Parts: sequence; structure tokens; C-alpha cells
Amino acid sequence: MLTMRLILLGAPGTGKGTQGERLARRLGLPHISSGDLLRAQVRDETELGRTAARYLDEGRLVPDELVSGLVMPAVLDAAANGGYILDGFPRSVAQAIKADELAARSGAGAGRVIYLSAPSQILVRRLLDRAAATGRSDDTLDVITDRLRIFESETSPLVDYYRSRGVLVEVAADRSEDEVTEAIVAAL
Repeated sequence: MLTMRLILLGAPGTGKGTQGERLARRLGLPHISSGDLLRAQVRDETELGRTAARYLDEGRLVPDELVSGLVMPAVLDAAANGGYILDGFPRSVAQAIKADELAARSGAGAGRVIYLSAPSQILVRRLLDRAAATGRSDDTLDVITDRLRIFESETSPLVDYYRSRGVLVEVAADRSEDEVTEAIVAAL
């Protein structure tokens, strides 16, 4: 059986969720989205969801231990069953190191990291359009700006981390969904 373990990395609005869903259909792998998992917890008003909601409403990152505890069981299960497409996790080098250590013990580490990149003005426009279309409360201009700033300061060091490990491929995400999907598939 072919095993593929893939992480999609990029700032909010780069299309990680869209590409994750498209790749999941195309490759026959589960798409695991930390954002979707967190929003489900918020929607279901679980204890974790109530805690996460405070962070999400302010556009801040949910603490590592909460996200790791939610995401890693899904990743380990998917890895044992052929692989995964993971987006939105890890979000910091500290998360990546912890996740890599756990994944290495179970043979579930990512084989490739796709970094979706796009200029910030395109990301702001996409996120505002998404907010208008879906009514997402966490996509206001102030929150979007703060999320992009947080990505730059806390999450973008992951690009260097994964590049140094030889698993990173950068794909320009400022083009059509089809073009981005084809670029990712070509990189695999």
C-alpha cells in the first residue's frame, strides 16, 4: 500500500483547506484540518471548544498543548491507515518538534511539507471575501491583520525548519485553485 504523509503550511488565506480537500479527493487520503477540528469543538461547546473560542475570537493561536492533544490522535490514526493531508498544524517550531518526536516513534512523520505562499494583500482580500460569503466571525479586518502578523512572527520560522530537514516544497498560491493543485501534485 502506498503511504503518503503531507503537511500543508501557509498563512491564513493561502488555500490550505481548499487544497487539502482537493488533494484528499484526488489522492484518496483523509484531510485533517486543525481549524476544522477546533471549530467543531467550539460548535459542540466542549470544554476544549470554550477555551479555544477565546483564542480564535481574538485571532490568536490556540496553545500548543490543546491543539496537539486534538490533532495528533487523528494524525496517528490516519498514518496507520495509509497517510494523511494535514493543514493548520503545526503552527510553531515548538509544535513541530514535539509532533515530529511523537510521529517518529510511531512512523507517522510527514514525508513532504508544501508551503503555500502568497502576497499579504491577496490574503487579506481572500479572507474578507470568505467572511462575507460564510459569516465567519473570526475574519474581520483587524483579526485578519493580526493573524497574518502572528503567522509571520510565530509560524513562518517553520519554513526554515522544514527546509533544513529537506522536506519543504514552496508553491505559489496566488493563482487559480486548479493551478495550485497541479503544482502540488507535480511536487509530490
